Amino acid sequence: MPGIKFGAFAPQGWKTELVGIPDPSDKWAKCLETAQLAEELGYDSIWVYDHFHNVPAPAHETVFECWTVLAAIAAATSKIRLGQMVSCTSYRPPALTAKITSTIDVISGGRLDWGVGAGWYDGEYRAYGYEFPEAKVRIGMLREAVELVKIMWSEADAKYEGRYYRLDGAQCDPKPLQQPHPPIWIGGGGEQLTLRVVARLGDKANFGGSPEQFAHKRDVLHGHCKDVGRDPDEIELTTCMEVCVRPTEADMLADVEAGRAGSKWGEPYESWRDNNFVGTPEQVAEKLQRYIDLGCTYFVPWTADYPEHDTLRLFATEVIPNFR
Repeated sequence: MPGIKFGAFAPQGWKTELVGIPDPSDKWAKCLETAQLAEELGYDSIWVYDHFHNVPAPAHETVFECWTVLAAIAAATSKIRLGQMVSCTSYRPPALTAKITSTIDVISGGRLDWGVGAGWYDGEYRAYGYEFPEAKVRIGMLREAVELVKIMWSEADAKYEGRYYRLDGAQCDPKPLQQPHPPIWIGGGGEQLTLRVVARLGDKANFGGSPEQFAHKRDVLHGHCKDVGRDPDEIELTTCMEVCVRPTEADMLADVEAGRAGSKWGEPYESWRDNNFVGTPEQVAEKLQRYIDLGCTYFVPWTADYPEHDTLRLFATEVIPNFR
């Protein structure tokens, strides 16, 4: 089945997955080791989150910063692509983001995927002194940021005049190696505004939900594509959710009871299992196929048993081969 791709997350601490490792240097070693293992196992890409505080609540626990981590992983790998799920528009001026992304694309030899979103973690905004405007403003800022970054990636002396951002001769050298530019992933499923931005500017759409919810978002996106004159086939459909794989259902239950797997959000096991890529290799492959049948061709699920690598290995060896 050509065209189906799979990414993995590097454990950077956002979901307190590194809490059992006391020393910060050892935490970083685990993050880097996982990225290198994902490359060895044949994953298409490695991803990090763009957050500063832990979830579900700030815990004074390590969260390695998104772009710093990607720069380090870029230098320590050679094939795997590099992404963020997703970079928050508000956390950096988009002109700076253009410089960061182009630099990492060069460092990595042209392996960057730029994920971008409007932002949602209001407590994090307040803690760091960022303004948290209403959703329609944040999405307007997202649209302008993508337009601005694309201009800086391509023009010698970039000029831009928007409602929220402006440029007057900004230079971005070196330019990204990828042509015409690194793929742009836009995260979010807001039906009136966000998916319309995806229809105009995105190379890849990222949203989740049950198969029925995913199909609905797909149809809304395709409707926006029709409105703006875009071929919907130009936009790849992707999804995240969580993944946990065990050889048998008994193994899964045992690890959930022992705290080695399960929802970090306190979700009951049954709903966590039903709403994510959780189960035996055969069960997980069946769940993936439902989304593939709906047009999804790129999966980047969060590995729910980090810092251990059981799922990372089993997914690579027992599930992915069904789709390649």
